[in-house]
Amino acid sequence: MWVDEYVPDGTASIFGSPRSKEECMRSTNHSMVLASRCRAMLAMVMGTYLVARPVAAQRTPTVASPNHVAEYGAAIDKARAFIRDTMQALGAPGASITVMHQSRIVWSEGFGFADLEQQVPVTALTRFRIGSVSKALTSVALGRLVEMGKLDLDAPVQRYVPTFPTKRWPITTRQVAGHLSGIRHYKSEGENYITRHYPNVTEALEIFKDDSLLFQPGTKFSYSSFGWNLLSAVIEGASGENYLRFMQQAVFDPADLRHTIADHVDSVVPNRARWYTRGPSGGGIVNAGLADNSYKWAGGGFLSTTEDLVELADALLHGRLLKPETVHLLWTSQHLTTGAETNYGIGWSADMDKSGRRRVHHGGGSVGGTAFLLVYPDQDLVVALLVNSDSTFVGATFDIAECFLQSK
Repeated sequence: MWVDEYVPDGTASIFGSPRSKEECMRSTNHSMVLASRCRAMLAMVMGTYLVARPVAAQRTPTVASPNHVAEYGAAIDKARAFIRDTMQALGAPGASITVMHQSRIVWSEGFGFADLEQQVPVTALTRFRIGSVSKALTSVALGRLVEMGKLDLDAPVQRYVPTFPTKRWPITTRQVAGHLSGIRHYKSEGENYITRHYPNVTEALEIFKDDSLLFQPGTKFSYSSFGWNLLSAVIEGASGENYLRFMQQAVFDPADLRHTIADHVDSVVPNRARWYTRGPSGGGIVNAGLADNSYKWAGGGFLSTTEDLVELADALLHGRLLKPETVHLLWTSQHLTTGAETNYGIGWSADMDKSGRRRVHHGGGSVGGTAFLLVYPDQDLVVALLVNSDSTFVGATFDIAECFLQSK
């Protein structure tokens, strides 16, 4: 099974190859049922952990005001039913979702267990592996460096990482960030289960730095998490700071992300979930394999909560992290040399939904964890969904968002 992938088209599974056709179809069917339920929008029920509060307030679930219950209750009811049904069908142990509209969290809820053995429930504070959503976080660091005048997106990467080997063609930070550089992705599933600890991002480049480019940069789109590993070294070279330290100071602290952290396997991390998968041939739930994500912090190595993720998106939407023109840069599709759009900007997928609404998003999968962050900029709507298993349904975030879009 492949992990650390993003979702380009809203399918129910974020994997290049779903664990089984039956599971994939089951998730897709649930998504179709959810969309039908949303269109019906019949009833309103009370919402456990339903919240409506200013983003600056303490992020502890509280009961929503009656007006917000009336406005979003039906959407929450349909989405909650879908999540519960799908978790049972797929054998997903735990999940968390947060929906934010106009800078107010209108729904935040945990489902199932963060730790099955100890029966620890998922709460708003549960930290999940977010996989490739880490790229969206790292894109903000790139934007900060551009605004500071310390990073030229179109300069060869060797300006910032002199030790990175020169290739047949020059490659730039912009190309790497848009998956246009020709740097390879994982050769095998085994490269997701690396257990070696890398003390710094430069040493982690050893995995792929001597490999040839797959194509001339700019001529193709080819998704590459290893490319984002290179970008972490670019950030260090441009900023003069350790990558993780710069992320904390330039991204997490200004955005008030109090629960986002690198997934250090040797550290005691409060509220970190346990990681799960399904046994062979679709068997029962088992513990996921071991992995040390120090080899890919920028590409897929962070832990976060759904509330932190929507806080980040809201900070971008409302100018608290980056200038509007910088956000536009991140959220605008790049182009191939032919002029064709790639539907991917810098760390974010950028496209239109079936109703012609602009959206930006990123999905992610890592060992025992899956994630999705979705933003509708013009509707000021953000949805984040996290699951502590690779038996997942995070691709249905599009359908969940539709429930809330239709309630407006």
